[in-house]
Amino acid sequence: QVQLVESGGGLVQPGGSLRLSCTASGSTRSITAMGWYRQGTGTGRELVASWSFAGTTDYDHPAKGRFTISRYNAENTVLLQMTSLKPENTNVYYCKVFYNGRGYRLLDAWGQGTVVTVSP
Repeated sequence: QVQLVESGGGLVQPGGSLRLSCTASGSTRSITAMGWYRQGTGTGRELVASWSFAGTTDYDHPAKGRFTISRYNAENTVLLQMTSLKPENTNVYYCKVFYNGRGYRLLDAWGQGTVVTVSP
C-alpha cells in the first residue's frame, strides 16, 4: 500500500509561480511512476505531468514549457514547478503513483489533492 500527501497549492497572481510537492509513504520501493493530474470535465482527471522510473517524462500541451516535474533525490517525492500561471490553471491538482503489487500486478493510488487558484 502507498499513501500520498500533496502540498504547495494556494492563491497566486497570474504570471506567478507555485511548487507542488507529492510525498509517498508505505511500499515506496515498488514505485514505478508518479504524476500530477488535474480535474477535467466530467468525472475524469487529465494528465499534467508524469515521471517514470525509466527516466521518461510526459506533459500535456498547456503545461509543456511552463511546468516542470522532477524527482527530489528520491523515488518517493516528486515536485511540480509551475511558472507563468494563468487563471485557466486553477484547479485541484492530484498526485498519482503507480507501484508493483503481488504477482507483478500494477497498482495505483491517488492523493487527496491540493488546490491551486490563479486569480488577480
